[in-house]
Amino acid sequence: MARGFDSKSVEYQQEEAQRSRERMRERELTREEVARVQRCRTLELAHARAAADLGRAAAPAQREMLQQALAALESELASLAR
Repeated sequence: MARGFDSKSVEYQQEEAQRSRERMRERELTREEVARVQRCRTLELAHARAAADLGRAAAPAQREMLQQALAALESELASLAR
């Protein structure tokens, strides 16, 4: 009786492993999707840094440059979101 239980447990584990592999294949991203996600994250980090720099900027020229940089980053993020 214990032997039958053990084999059913092994069989169940194998089925679960197969289902897990199938789920992983469904979730795999293409290289383009991965690159797009990485690009979005990079832009978001650059945006956060520029916004922080803008909060500390004192010179009008520096503030203007950072505002332009933020607008460009926001535009590129919006184009990637489509």
